[in-house]
Amino acid sequence: MLAQEVLVRRRAEILNALCSSGSAEHLERVADMLLAQGELGWEDYQNVLVPGRTLYSNARQLLDLLYTKGTDSCELFFRAVEQVLPEVQGAVFYSSENPSGSHGRVKPQGTSTEALLTRRPSLISKVQGCIDGVLRALVESGHFSSTDCDGVQLPIHTPSQQARRLLDHVRSKGESAASVVLQYIQQEQECFTVSPSFHSEFVKYQKKLSSSVSAQSRFLSTYGGTSHMPLDDIYTDVQLELPNSSADINKFMGFEEIVGPVGTLNEDADTVLVSGEAGSGKSIWLQRLHLHWTRGAAVQDFLLLFPFSCRRLNSEHRDLSVQELLFQHCCWPDREQEEIFQFILDHPHLVLLTFDGLDELKQSFSDEHRICCPSQRAPVHVLLFNLIQGSLMKGVRKIVTSRPEAVGPALKKHLSKEVHLKGFSPSGIDCFVRKHHGDPNEAAKVLESLHADTALLGLCHSPVLCWIVSQCHKELLGCGEGSPQTVTDVYLVILQHFFQHHNTLKSGIGVSWLQQNLETVLHLGKLAFEGISNSNYIFSVTDLETCGVTESDICIGFLIQSKDMSLAHSICYEFLHITMQCFFAAMSVILSSNAGRPAILRLFEPQEMKKSLNNACFRGCLSSSNTQQISEEHPTTGEKTNLQITATFVSGLLSQRYQKLWLHCSSSVLVEKKAKQVARYLSKGMQQHFRSIPQPVQGEKKSMHAMPEFVWLIKCIYEMQESRIAKDAMSKLEVGHLKLTYCNIGPVECTALAYVLQHLKSPVGLQLDNNSVGDVGVEQLLPCMHICNSLYLRNNNITDEGIRKLIDKVIHLDSFQKIALFNNRLTDACTQHFSYLLKTRQNFLSLRLGNNNITAEGAKQLAEGLKCNNSLQYLGLWGNRIGDEGAEALAKALQNSKSIVWLSLVGNGVGSTGACALSNIIRNSPSLEDLWLTENCITRTGVESLIQALKHNDHVKSNSLSTRERPILSQMYVETFCMLGCYIFNPCKGDETCNVHYKC
Repeated sequence: MLAQEVLVRRRAEILNALCSSGSAEHLERVADMLLAQGELGWEDYQNVLVPGRTLYSNARQLLDLLYTKGTDSCELFFRAVEQVLPEVQGAVFYSSENPSGSHGRVKPQGTSTEALLTRRPSLISKVQGCIDGVLRALVESGHFSSTDCDGVQLPIHTPSQQARRLLDHVRSKGESAASVVLQYIQQEQECFTVSPSFHSEFVKYQKKLSSSVSAQSRFLSTYGGTSHMPLDDIYTDVQLELPNSSADINKFMGFEEIVGPVGTLNEDADTVLVSGEAGSGKSIWLQRLHLHWTRGAAVQDFLLLFPFSCRRLNSEHRDLSVQELLFQHCCWPDREQEEIFQFILDHPHLVLLTFDGLDELKQSFSDEHRICCPSQRAPVHVLLFNLIQGSLMKGVRKIVTSRPEAVGPALKKHLSKEVHLKGFSPSGIDCFVRKHHGDPNEAAKVLESLHADTALLGLCHSPVLCWIVSQCHKELLGCGEGSPQTVTDVYLVILQHFFQHHNTLKSGIGVSWLQQNLETVLHLGKLAFEGISNSNYIFSVTDLETCGVTESDICIGFLIQSKDMSLAHSICYEFLHITMQCFFAAMSVILSSNAGRPAILRLFEPQEMKKSLNNACFRGCLSSSNTQQISEEHPTTGEKTNLQITATFVSGLLSQRYQKLWLHCSSSVLVEKKAKQVARYLSKGMQQHFRSIPQPVQGEKKSMHAMPEFVWLIKCIYEMQESRIAKDAMSKLEVGHLKLTYCNIGPVECTALAYVLQHLKSPVGLQLDNNSVGDVGVEQLLPCMHICNSLYLRNNNITDEGIRKLIDKVIHLDSFQKIALFNNRLTDACTQHFSYLLKTRQNFLSLRLGNNNITAEGAKQLAEGLKCNNSLQYLGLWGNRIGDEGAEALAKALQNSKSIVWLSLVGNGVGSTGACALSNIIRNSPSLEDLWLTENCITRTGVESLIQALKHNDHVKSNSLSTRERPILSQMYVETFCMLGCYIFNPCKGDETCNVHYKC
């Protein structure tokens, strides 16, 4: 079949392969190769990669162009795709007898500017690794100005895109500038020239290290490891985002963006932190990075990559040097160890270190003990902390993963940037389920059941829970006994699933699955509980024997063999996942007669941790062999977090719903006593939190800014399914505004919040900015909407579908009057729902939709609702794309409004036509006080119209224009603005939190 025909028939697959990651990198690399081969001319290249046009549109343009060029061009395209995406669908789209590149039209390299084209793919790879040096050389030679450098290093571009912009800009500067770039790259390469014998040994070591990393990364190493599933078969992209990122930042950040300059806050630091909740996929994401490096598919600027697990570093009790740490824990060179280590010291920018699970390290981060000498021996945690802060091996790039709670100010000041890992997106859940189930029909049934049960779907945003649900879909879905609602429900099902699939003997009549496997649960529970208590997550054979864990217990599958080269001489084990260890620890608390009040006290009163660590009665819960190992220091943040996860499971297991489960397994009197203790501690914890609320400023509503511990308490109450505790707690909360920003609120937390907050006595404003609520979370919040008078959901990845469900609910609630949804993923499709809300509700006060994707069509939809509304006071549409047409529609709808007080159209591409229309609102509205128009394209005509309108209305306090409009104002106009009490100031986003004005 001709390549042209394949291009047409498999067009959808090709587009998906090039664009489904959300990154333009694949398409740009293919275009680079075709440009270098002469298959694309420079004009063709520019017409394909149009900035601002959607990724899929650019890809379609390329395919259309290649089709018109003929079959040879299409063949070269497929060769390029094969090199850029070697693993697409496990095969190549098209193959022929022609060798790769046989039809290339590469011209002989002549001038330096021509070399920039013919060597473009390799030059991009080389330039992005030394872009600062290249720019410095261009500035020193007089070819680039600081403005040119700033234009190249825009933070919105990836390193490879910055390299492309640099090469493109250099071509426009001429032959001399191109020569400077080529000479600089040649000099950089010569700097790495070494003796042939050392080069040979280095290459051998590099291959040995790569092989070792590949062996550790190829198969799923955490949950599900028992099935030896290749990582490629199951891996699904997770959501990664920068803190305070706008809605247009790609949620699926690539590996290059993580280690590149995008989002860098501290240029002197070289440590990147990837933070995420337990089960959000941090370890597997890092494993995927390792595997891509071994295959040459990512982070190829680094010649050496050394992976470390903080969990396994806990087992290292010797003092080590940096050299011993690298070689003994990762890969030992066969020869010339000193020379290879010296190469690492001399070229730190070619080395990448990764540390997985900083929160699981027994010691909390500290920068008190500084060491600078790489040959100096020190405890492993001291080496790690000095590597992170840059005292050791400055310039080596480090990636550290951790739960957010373990990241304090002492660590953050040493980070170049922090990236938040948010688990699966809705499409990620679908992708994972389809990968997990080989049968498409079975996967479709599972997904259909999940989408019909939003509580369970919300749980699946956590990858570890998505795996459990997929693993146990037959027990969880369509079982006729009610769908699981809590995390505890799901973990009990996986427990039952493992036991029932392992046991071949049928249980006796009247014997429950738990009773039949009680000994195993007690053994594993004891091991888990002692591990959590001691921050121990790797267990030796001796540890297992001490807790009574047998070979048959191991065979169930909850324990897997630990992979660590430093422990190769001995067999060690770890739980499938840290949350699984917490769950078994919770089972031990419930079932053990020794684990009474002391254990529960420590779990639910964190301030008592350091007292209970050495308390004699708490030691009674542990075996004698382990009590000596308990640290007298304060517990680490990671330990505290694991205790909280365990406490959440304890709350769920003590629910009234599981009374029958403990029958014949534990004393019902003892279980009931523990349940009362937990209920008492939860109530006490909530009361203490409420008492810490400061008194409100006079004239303002009382506000509570909840801490993460408040969210944990609410999750415990929800897991326990005790509405009585929720009612009692909420009856004592008297606030007008509840703020839970940056609290890692996802769909699971939304379910728990709705369960508890619905019992509030008085309406409250609920602020959930900068979390991961998403559409599923919005749906989970609906049961408590009747008690909310305002809802703030800034930067929560919400789409039009979530808005549809929200409006369907609040349309009937008279108390709901304000909503803020800036920095989400809303389009024109959401405006019809808001328009209906405005038409229906005549007491609705505030609608803020800034920084979304609303165009003129959406503005027209809103205008239809505004025409029928007599109550809206605040309308914020900054950072959208409504243009003059949208501004005219809004102006016509609001020009006689008696309610509008504040209107923001900042950054909307509004010109003078729109400004002239908006001046009618100033002229006619008796209520308007603030009109924000910064960052638009208003010229003299528009400014004059606004000034004339201001002369007829003395209600307007400020009519703001940016510095972009200032040059067109004559002194008379400036004086007129000042006399009318108006302001001209630097660009402002129109965010309500910005109160800084610069008066004329």
